[in-house]
Amino acid sequence: MDLKAMFSMQKELDSFIKKEHGLEKEDLISQKVLALLVEIGELANETRCFKFWSLKPSAPRERILEEFVDGVHFILSLGIELGYDQEEFIFEEIKVETDNVQAFINIYGQVNSFWNDPSILHFHKLLEGYLGLAQNLGFHPEEIEQAYRAKNDVNFQRQHEGY
Repeated sequence: MDLKAMFSMQKELDSFIKKEHGLEKEDLISQKVLALLVEIGELANETRCFKFWSLKPSAPRERILEEFVDGVHFILSLGIELGYDQEEFIFEEIKVETDNVQAFINIYGQVNSFWNDPSILHFHKLLEGYLGLAQNLGFHPEEIEQAYRAKNDVNFQRQHEGY
């Protein structure tokens, strides 16, 4: 997965949105953290991994991947907001949970840790944790990047249409 290219694409989208909405001087970290939390909840909802009371199956894999990359957009955007987009992120071995419910709880905890201390260390752990969640869900780096690019195009189109 080419994180540098994805950061670059996200930076372009973020700049466009800030300009279009007159937000160039705004600190949007709080809004982006909340948006990320909402996206993680939407992703969990699509997997239905926690819905022990329901027999309804999870959403199609493609829909889950689309929800997943929505979270990628906000994680990258947070990194850009804090100047971490120029960093080199290396992931030795990403820990994968055996249980999706635990994986989601862990990622919420990582968002909280990042919120309390938005350091490069906590950003790295958040990004790593989210990529671990991707592995849990059966997504590979190449398909994440491809889905990210496709969703980035959709997000630009939405902005042009007055979303």
